[in-house]
Amino acid sequence: MNSRKVWIPDNEEVWQSAEITKNYKAGDLFLHVQLEDGTELNYPVDPAALPPLRNPDILVGENDLTALSYLHEPAVLHNLKVRFVESKLIYTYSGIILVAINPYKQLPIYGDAIIHAYSGQNMGDMDPHIFAVAEEAYKQMARNNKNQSIIVSGESGAGKTVSARYTMRYFATVSKSTSNAHVEDKVLASNPITEAVGNAKTTRNDNSSRFGKYTEISFDQSYRIIGANMRTYLLEKSRVVFQSENERNYHIFYQLCASAMQPEFQHLKLGSAEKFNYTRMGGNTVIEGVDDRANMVETQKTFALLGLKEDFQMDIFKTLAAILHLGNVEITALEDSHLNIFCELLDLNFDKMTQWLCHRKIITTSETVIKPMTKPQAVNARDALAKKIYSHLFDFIVERINQALQFTGKQHTFIGVLDIYGFETFDVNSFEQFCINYANEKLQLQFNLHVFKLEQEEYMKEDIPWTLIDFYDNQPVIDLIEAKMGILELLDEECLLPHGTDENWLQKLYNNFVNKNALFEKPRMSNTSFIIQHFADKVEYKCEGFLEKNRDTVYEVLMEILKESKFRLCANFFQDNPVSISPFSSTINIKSARPVLKPPNKQLRMTVGSKVLCKHTFRSSLSLLMETLNATTPHYVRCIKPNDEKQPFEFDSKRVAQQLRACGVLETIRISAQSYPSRWTYIEFFSRYSILMTQQELSLNDKKQICKIVLQRLIQDPNQYQFGRTKIFFRAGQVAYLEKLRSDKLRHACIMIQKNVRGWLQRKKFLRIKQAAVTIQQYFRGQRTCYVTLKQTWAAIIIQKYCRGYLVRKLCQLIHVAAVTIQAFTRGFLARKKYRKVQPIKNSYFSSWKQLLLYKKDGDKGSDPYYFTFCMSGSHIFYSFSTHFLKTQSPLSLLSAGNEKHPFIVLFRVLEKKIQNQKQDYEKEIELLKGEIKVLKEEKSQLQQQIQQEIIIQDGLKIEVGQLTKQAQVKYDSMNFKPRGVVVNTIPGLPAHILFMCVRYADYLNDADMLKSFINVTIDGIKQVVKENSENFEMLSFWLSNTYYFLNCLKQYSGEEEFMKSNTPRQNKNCLKHFDLSEYRQILSDLAIRIYHQFIVVMENNIQPMIVPGMLEYESLQGISGLKPTGFRKRSSSIDDTDTYTMTSILQQLSYFYSTMCQNGLDSELLKQAVKQLFFLIGAVTLNSLFLRKDMCSCRKGMQIRCNISYLEEWLKDKNLQSSNAKETLEPLAQAAWLLQVKKITDDDAKEICEHCTSLSTVQIVKILNSYTPIDDFEKRVAPSFVRKVQVRAMLNNREDVPQLMLDTKYLFQVTFPFTPSPHALEMIQVPSSFKLGFLTRV
Repeated sequence: MNSRKVWIPDNEEVWQSAEITKNYKAGDLFLHVQLEDGTELNYPVDPAALPPLRNPDILVGENDLTALSYLHEPAVLHNLKVRFVESKLIYTYSGIILVAINPYKQLPIYGDAIIHAYSGQNMGDMDPHIFAVAEEAYKQMARNNKNQSIIVSGESGAGKTVSARYTMRYFATVSKSTSNAHVEDKVLASNPITEAVGNAKTTRNDNSSRFGKYTEISFDQSYRIIGANMRTYLLEKSRVVFQSENERNYHIFYQLCASAMQPEFQHLKLGSAEKFNYTRMGGNTVIEGVDDRANMVETQKTFALLGLKEDFQMDIFKTLAAILHLGNVEITALEDSHLNIFCELLDLNFDKMTQWLCHRKIITTSETVIKPMTKPQAVNARDALAKKIYSHLFDFIVERINQALQFTGKQHTFIGVLDIYGFETFDVNSFEQFCINYANEKLQLQFNLHVFKLEQEEYMKEDIPWTLIDFYDNQPVIDLIEAKMGILELLDEECLLPHGTDENWLQKLYNNFVNKNALFEKPRMSNTSFIIQHFADKVEYKCEGFLEKNRDTVYEVLMEILKESKFRLCANFFQDNPVSISPFSSTINIKSARPVLKPPNKQLRMTVGSKVLCKHTFRSSLSLLMETLNATTPHYVRCIKPNDEKQPFEFDSKRVAQQLRACGVLETIRISAQSYPSRWTYIEFFSRYSILMTQQELSLNDKKQICKIVLQRLIQDPNQYQFGRTKIFFRAGQVAYLEKLRSDKLRHACIMIQKNVRGWLQRKKFLRIKQAAVTIQQYFRGQRTCYVTLKQTWAAIIIQKYCRGYLVRKLCQLIHVAAVTIQAFTRGFLARKKYRKVQPIKNSYFSSWKQLLLYKKDGDKGSDPYYFTFCMSGSHIFYSFSTHFLKTQSPLSLLSAGNEKHPFIVLFRVLEKKIQNQKQDYEKEIELLKGEIKVLKEEKSQLQQQIQQEIIIQDGLKIEVGQLTKQAQVKYDSMNFKPRGVVVNTIPGLPAHILFMCVRYADYLNDADMLKSFINVTIDGIKQVVKENSENFEMLSFWLSNTYYFLNCLKQYSGEEEFMKSNTPRQNKNCLKHFDLSEYRQILSDLAIRIYHQFIVVMENNIQPMIVPGMLEYESLQGISGLKPTGFRKRSSSIDDTDTYTMTSILQQLSYFYSTMCQNGLDSELLKQAVKQLFFLIGAVTLNSLFLRKDMCSCRKGMQIRCNISYLEEWLKDKNLQSSNAKETLEPLAQAAWLLQVKKITDDDAKEICEHCTSLSTVQIVKILNSYTPIDDFEKRVAPSFVRKVQVRAMLNNREDVPQLMLDTKYLFQVTFPFTPSPHALEMIQVPSSFKLGFLTRV
């Protein structure tokens, strides 16, 4: 046992962890241990009862306590503490029980998103939650057609009322009624009312239920809520007239006093709560953080929601005000104003009430005596009357609530929610605690039998031999209380005696049970108390007040006065046979009635135990409750109060251990631990312990057989396990042993890896050192020859220097001679060139014109290109000459002189010739244009003839168009296209183009009625087809695409400039001429949005069942399996691994969506928006599930999620959809996966987390950190101090966070329909001949 951890008792923490430092041998009297704080301790042990062993750390913090290998009190207590304090998880399973610890803090885990996340899920698939219990009850009711019950119990302040409220809210959300009666809202509205009149502030709880309540929620055959019915048990009437210090009366009194100044309440003559005896006894009339005035408004609203009108409400408030005034009545000789107001409010006779509050009537056989009462007796009579009135009022309100919740149809099944007080023990325990603990004894017996039955059924289902399990039977305690001549019967007997007293009754108990019944004891130091050994603990009861509270005495004379009241509500309370207001009244709650046998003092009595005096006693109603529970399938919720100071997430081990013993959780654990507490499915065992299997064993195909072979090899004792049909059953401690083998194997593998890696690193280091040594040796050896080499090199350099200088000087001289020679020749050339330039240009001028004239003599060269080129080459000379010549002579004088040979005249003639040639060319072009004009005139006449023919054709077409049904047939033919048939070998949106051609045809005819009728029929037809095919993805995709194309055609051919920019001239000719269809475009746009939303819903419904199994549960990466035992609640994925969804399933579904959208010609922008919406759903659903599944929050699962995200990113890349922004919607999930993998220890880690996780809120980050679960011993949990660092750093960074934990999976991105003009000309579209729409092509 060396190095094993054990639990030893501790006065403060109940149990303390310690590690054994020295081997324990049989017979040793001490166990040498070391505490967690390092203290060495020699702990005395009994060899027959050694300290309980501690579970491996890997099993601590499990969702189900039955998954622990060692099942005992310290293991349960430690597991709850780790989950509550470190992981901030308030719910834990313990077999069939849900343990709910009150966090004393609002948590973001009850929103509608959480409800939808749990809806439809198996109980073991998600983290423990009150919604999981509600879903299990709802699912079993629907599957088995059997009524269910959810039993919520716990002591005051443990959170029973809130838990019951959440279960009812869950049913109201997931099973909304189809009628407009809003039954589910009324069911929820009943809670604020019953809490107002039945809840009060106690020292343990600010909103403590002072009555038991069983609410039956009725369902029809479709399992939708149709109504509800409420029964109540044991209202604490004494609270009306007495409250202990720091306690309050019922909330409704303070709400009424806070509203006293409102106009509608002024006639009640109330004031602040401090002015009334019944509301100020506790000392403090205000609850911190509670606004009684606002709560009053809420109470009135819920009354109205239930259909209880203002008159009814005011009658209730008048009665409550009368009770407050009655409490202020002083027993004096003077007239009392409060008594006057009391009589005025209830319309009573003031004089009679004054008399009989202070006197009593005694009737004997011979006379009637009126006897004045003492002041204490009068005060008791006043208080008894107040309690009686309030009790009747409470019953009446419950009846009216039931009346509002009644239903006309037939109840198919129901789910009952029992919110009842848990086992109670105080310093002073009286009649109320006795009744509460009696009820809990009955419930505990039912619970024990149910657990025992389930355990037996489990063994039989798995074909495992049944061995009798010993469990605590509390039937003897119940017999002590309710059997013949038991405590209750003796109490009733004493109540019937005229002079019965508490002391006489107690003496009878002593005589009958002391030393005769081991469960009954007499206190040593008291003669006014008795002790009962309950299943949870010993409780000492003080007998004072038992008879009075059991009798519930009210003098008959006062009852008669109230019967005579003119206030109808008050009078009905005290009628002998009150008219039943509700059909449920006979089975709703405790009803006071006139006893059959009247004692001589004419008092009206009701007792708890009597079978004769009153059939509606607490005992009979409790028996009815037990019959109801036994006829249903029960589900248990045990609420635990973690501390008495109401501090959030503070864990008082003593208080929690006390409650665990009292509520039966430890008894369940004890029953489970007696046989085979640990139960694993074969798949779980194979996934977890495949590392312990050999290659030969893994080669087998049957996993079940592999598990058997491996287990027989690992555990030699066959009595330590049993093989069932679907599970393996282990004795206590065997799973811990297997975990040790697994850890040792992993540790050995790690050592082997470390050995090889370290060897490789050392070899690499050695090679580097060796290479360095060789290099040093090389340089050292080279140093010897270094000097000689350097000297020779220097000498060689000197020789090279002089040699190179000689050669360079010789070359320089040659270059110098060559340069001088070149300069001489160059200077001569330049001088000769300059000399030639100074020659006059006169000779050149005349020689040029001489050549021109000589050339002219040879003939007319005007048209010769060379001639013109020659002339132009000297144009600058000619220009200078002509300018000088025209200054002296006129051209006309030259022509008149006949000087034809003058150079200027020659040039003039040449230009004239050229102008004449151009004139001839222009005349030829004019002739050609005249010919074309003639042809155009002929075409014009032909077109005019065609127009006349078209007018004649229109008359014939109008006859065809008169059959408007053909237009409707266009619609139905196009609506009934088979999507796959249309898209093959046709243009995208063919039906849309045909529909627009019909619209254009009606516009062409300028027929407004036809156009309006056709568009309306088209829109109605599309709506009808979409409605009939609302779940057909292909049809929705087809008509989304065509509606979009039809809308674009109406825009493209509307004639508006903004839509015509991309049109061809031919398309512009097809624009609408006579009608503006902008209104219809808006209608079509709205229709397209509706189709798109339905289209998205269908895609989401198809892919949503695949998301969690594929993205979160399926493990594609080898060697990272994170399966751990799940205890009593098995994950559905651990039962059978066939036909499960994988990541491939998701990708295939996405590809199907993509290909279908492409085939139907859906616009690329719309396609991207649809893909973005789908990716958002995948990310949100996966992340929400991760938040609610602690078993998935591990480093290995983070790696798997990151891998799955990469598959989705590759899919986007493959489909060329990177620009759709779909990848960005996965960012929160990617950051969550990163958070699971990153180191979480230091301040720098906290800083990095806050800087990186920008898409996650602080609430979400903290949830993941708190839920982080190590899969192996090599991983560590996130320390609470690190979580606080992250929270503080997030606050310092001023992150804009939302308080919600879950992402809204119903969120829809805004859809936009971009305008994309069609490139297809209408006249080029081929309309199928089967449509018989040939007239469309003639437009």
